[in-house]
Amino acid sequence: MKVAAAAIAIAVAALATAGSAVASDKVTDVEYMKANRCKGLASTLTGVVDTAALDSFIKSERGARAQYIVERGEELQAKARREARSEDRKEKLTAELTGPCSAYLGGPSSVAKQ
Repeated sequence: MKVAAAAIAIAVAALATAGSAVASDKVTDVEYMKANRCKGLASTLTGVVDTAALDSFIKSERGARAQYIVERGEELQAKARREARSEDRKEKLTAELTGPCSAYLGGPSSVAKQ
């Protein structure tokens, strides 16, 4: 009887682990919006990162988003572009672009692994 209970416990744990792995493959709306902010920074702080990777990430994830999330992402992109024009913030924003934003340069699978 104890063996059967242990086997059931192991099966339940395996299913829970598999379920969380599937859920982690999805890019959240928040991550999508962060990627848009990074795109805004990258388009203004030229020469720091290649914007093509961000463009590809955003394009591949756009279809899975509600319209209001897409619009909010565009707003965040525009706000980041305005922010990046400020000379006194360039160093901090460049650090953001080369740090946290690097998660969005490898496509959706690199975000899910974090």
